[in-house]
Amino acid sequence: MTWWKLLIAGVLLLGSAGITVAGLRERPPPPVEVQFANARRSSITRTVTGAGKVQAATTVKISSNLSGDLTELLVREGDRVDRGRVLGRIDRKRFEAAARQGLAAQSAARAEMQLAQVDVDRTGAELARVEGLSNKGLASAAEVERARADRDAAVARLASARERHAQAAAAHEEAQTALAKTTLSSPIEGTVIEVSREVGERVRGSDFSEDVVMTIASLSAMEMRIEVGEHEVVHLKPGLKADVKIDALEGQSFEGTVVEIAQKALIKSPGTEQEVTTFPVTVALAARPPGVLPGMSGEVRIAAETRESAVVVPVQAVTVRPEKSLPDAAGSAEAKTSIAVPRKAESLAKVVFVVDPELRAHVRRVRTGISSDTDVEVIEGLSEGERVVEGPYRTLAKDIKDGDRIEEVKPGQKKRRKG
Repeated sequence: MTWWKLLIAGVLLLGSAGITVAGLRERPPPPVEVQFANARRSSITRTVTGAGKVQAATTVKISSNLSGDLTELLVREGDRVDRGRVLGRIDRKRFEAAARQGLAAQSAARAEMQLAQVDVDRTGAELARVEGLSNKGLASAAEVERARADRDAAVARLASARERHAQAAAAHEEAQTALAKTTLSSPIEGTVIEVSREVGERVRGSDFSEDVVMTIASLSAMEMRIEVGEHEVVHLKPGLKADVKIDALEGQSFEGTVVEIAQKALIKSPGTEQEVTTFPVTVALAARPPGVLPGMSGEVRIAAETRESAVVVPVQAVTVRPEKSLPDAAGSAEAKTSIAVPRKAESLAKVVFVVDPELRAHVRRVRTGISSDTDVEVIEGLSEGERVVEGPYRTLAKDIKDGDRIEEVKPGQKKRRKG
């Protein structure tokens, strides 16, 4: 073998050895691909949302206090009615007879009272005559006492007759009232939205349960009733403005106002892991949207609180880390208590990952304020203009660590292949 062949073999051997050594040498991990966002000053509004159903502000169920057959029904569903309009009638015969009977009893009691008055006048005159004779010595004291007793008895009978007349008058008034209730009339101005009975059906009046004949709603004033979670209802108060969207009217929104916040919670699945506590909130619409009917679905967005010139970052830029995993875990107790968020046995802290000029991510504690759908207010821990990591979600929530090298990948940009 000639010397030049030995030289080539040596070079190849050294080259392969160099390549092997370079491959075995530990290489730094590739930078983590993330998206950036800047902390900026902006106004931010806490928004409370909820879904619910449209309903009339005033809805009245028409029922009867009396039992009887429905003989007339003068309206249909969809009819507009004025206050006091006759809606229907129940069979009156029995109640008319009771009213006539009451009137006759009242007349008889009045005649009895008049007779008792005549007797009082007669006995009173007799007492006066006997007392006059007694003064002249022509009548005994016994005769005077007897005349006085007769007069007192007549007065008592008159008082009794008056009470019976009052009783008969009250019974007649009650019968007249019952007779009037056979006519069903509208207590409000509105629209008939449901008719539950037909002519000929028997209506059962009761003080314990209602037998609804029809339902009338005032559709000129509409509202939505939503349920709000216990952590959000504390930020609401009557008078707050709301934006209302009706599912059936796409692309339109309507102005509303919070008018009522329930003081009693609705608790679903109590005592279980799925227990949910909500509070009903009523939002009145400023005007009835054209074509909207009770029962339609919609969504309400209530502007609960607004902060001007706040330092904000995207919501997804704020994540949590175990307290003990942070670089300053052994730092001041004051910082931990002011910014840390305790959760059960493990204490978690709200953090962001700040980007330094050398494109490394550094974890930093923050204290947040109100949040909107897209942004969150940072009260402490971040300054305007600083860059933070805002995604991807999995990277920010689990993968990225303090001090990691990072590389910006804008949304829609293809990620660099690893390996």
